Amino acid sequence: MTSLAAYGGLFVAAFLAATLFPAQSEAVLAGLAMQGEYSIALLLLVATVGNVLGSLVNWLIGRQVERFRDRRWFPASPAALGRAENWYRRYGRWSLLLSWVPIIGDPLTLVAGMLKEPLWSFLALVGFAKLARYIAVAAAAQSFV
Repeated sequence: MTSLAAYGGLFVAAFLAATLFPAQSEAVLAGLAMQGEYSIALLLLVATVGNVLGSLVNWLIGRQVERFRDRRWFPASPAALGRAENWYRRYGRWSLLLSWVPIIGDPLTLVAGMLKEPLWSFLALVGFAKLARYIAVAAAAQSFV
């Protein structure tokens, strides 16, 4: 596999995994990290940027959610949005540190947009959380090599 295909595939997987569409970026990162052919720092950068940009899409949708919430194609259920909104109202912006958690993380980023979280704090907290998760995944993958 060429480097461009590997990094590009990781970016796409990370981007999609952060949106409300189901995708798996950890397995892609772990597989590439275990091969030993790619720069771990660059893999972390590509995965993190892709994942944060996907979360940014959720935040942007959240800013416009009232226009789309009742549409049939809208990817978040009312129950998932309600749980995320309650969590976000209870814990505030710090709940974005859980944006990497499956099931609740993606709706949290959407709710952050709904509740008008400033972009700078959104990007800082989500970026930190996503990078920390990918560091843990890469470290675990490398321990198996």
